[in-house]
Amino acid sequence: MKLSVCLATYQGELYIQQQLESVLSQLGVDDEVVVSDDCSKDATLAVVEGLDDPRVRVLRSATNLGYSKNFARALSASTGDVVFICDQDDVWLPGKVDTMVKALDSHDLVVADVTVVDQDLTVLENSHFARYGVRTGFLTNFLRTRYIGASMAMRRSVIDVSLPLPPSARYCAYDYWITLVGEAFFDVGLVTEPQMLYRRHGSNASTGGSKSENSLRHRLWVRVYCLTHLLLRSLRAQRTGRRRN
Repeated sequence: MKLSVCLATYQGELYIQQQLESVLSQLGVDDEVVVSDDCSKDATLAVVEGLDDPRVRVLRSATNLGYSKNFARALSASTGDVVFICDQDDVWLPGKVDTMVKALDSHDLVVADVTVVDQDLTVLENSHFARYGVRTGFLTNFLRTRYIGASMAMRRSVIDVSLPLPPSARYCAYDYWITLVGEAFFDVGLVTEPQMLYRRHGSNASTGGSKSENSLRHRLWVRVYCLTHLLLRSLRAQRTGRRRN
């Protein structure tokens, strides 16, 4: 079984080496890390390439894609049977990969708890799950998901249904979309022990599963847009299934 770790980078020179070292130490020789860089102007790619690890594959963007589309490109390029999502500034705790892979014996997509830390790895919250009462279920996560994309791992089948992402990243962030696909079409499980240090430092690209700062109107449009595309994806899956049969 091959594992793929999909990592989207942008101006990540400060933390990327520590993160990659925590990831690579848990992977086998045939696994891969797909690094999709979104036109970083700092030393991010120099740090990544300086690790000189053949398991790391770098994708360079000619134009700025933005957070969700950058992750979508990494996911599309991955080739593993199991796919992990990875942010550039966290630290994976020892045993994360084994724990998540074992959980995937019983589920199609798993989301792990995290310990929230600051830029110096000082603990801010011991458990994201406890702080937000994270639960599985489509309606719960459609209305207000607290899943963190960077704490997800999934079988290839989830990626196959999730891609391509709906075209508007403004109304459909990649991790919210994967959450909805997982809850609608697959079995989602939770790993209740924290599996990584989730670094919050003021320059993060995501909100980290916390309360949205968007207007009510925007949040309503997000749900209408995503639900519409989810229904379209369901019809596509049904048509594909009929053709295969």
